Amino acid sequence: MKKWLNDYYSFTKREYNGLLVLMGILLLVSILPYMYTNYFLKEAIVNNTEEAAIQKLVLVNQKYENNYTKIRTQIEDSETSVVKNLFKFDPNQIDLQQWQALGLSVKQAQSIINYRNKGGKFYKLADLQKMYTITPQKFQELAPYITIENNNETNGYAKTNYPEKTPYVKKEFVIVELNTADTLQLDEIKGVGAAFARRIANYRNKLGGFYKKEQLLEIYGLDSVKYNEIKDQVKINPTHITKININTAEFDQLKNHPYLKYKQINAIINYRKQHGKYNSIDDLKKVVILSPQTIQNITPYLNF
Repeated sequence: MKKWLNDYYSFTKREYNGLLVLMGILLLVSILPYMYTNYFLKEAIVNNTEEAAIQKLVLVNQKYENNYTKIRTQIEDSETSVVKNLFKFDPNQIDLQQWQALGLSVKQAQSIINYRNKGGKFYKLADLQKMYTITPQKFQELAPYITIENNNETNGYAKTNYPEKTPYVKKEFVIVELNTADTLQLDEIKGVGAAFARRIANYRNKLGGFYKKEQLLEIYGLDSVKYNEIKDQVKINPTHITKININTAEFDQLKNHPYLKYKQINAIINYRKQHGKYNSIDDLKKVVILSPQTIQNITPYLNF
């Protein structure tokens, strides 16, 4: 009994193994056609398709020229087919028929006219050379006949006429009287340009005149360096100072004076109304709001 079981088990195992081999063979047979169709055959088709497309592209390139070259060739052909009658001309002024008379086709001439109608203008020879419708050969042919109005040509570039630069004139040493000089005379001082000349004149007018050179340091932007540069070129005549009658002056006459503030002006006028006329500078010292420095500064500009 035991031997029979062993024989049966061995037979069943061999049968099972054989069945597995048979199934493997059937599976491989069923897969091979699919792999061939979808991989090997497909790859071959793709490669053949790409090669055909490349070949077609080569043929197209051989058959047709570059678009730009083709258009240029058409332009050149159209130029040579037109009877040429060269003459002096301004490309900004001639009309369609005159362009054609110069050897351009209708399309070429119309292209230039359209450019001008849109505001385009030729300022120099090189501008016409840049026109796409004119070939280099045609431009060289027309160049000797081109004259652009109000334009001086130098090596193909427009020459711009700039205003002549004013030559530098070295200032001579002068001595200027500050209270009577105008801005042109003040500008003659070495170190004083037009801007400083105006500032000096404006400040002098607000003061009523200068009574000492050091007052120049009160002008905006005129520092000690500038002052030392010009102080020996100026002089002052105090008799030209415009004075103010402190006993009759009203607010509007005093408000622009650089040495007085609004509160000080009101105090001067109110004190005068309450105590009567000022007889001297000593009376101004009684106005509490006026400092000794302020009184010293305004004294040369007052009379009583």
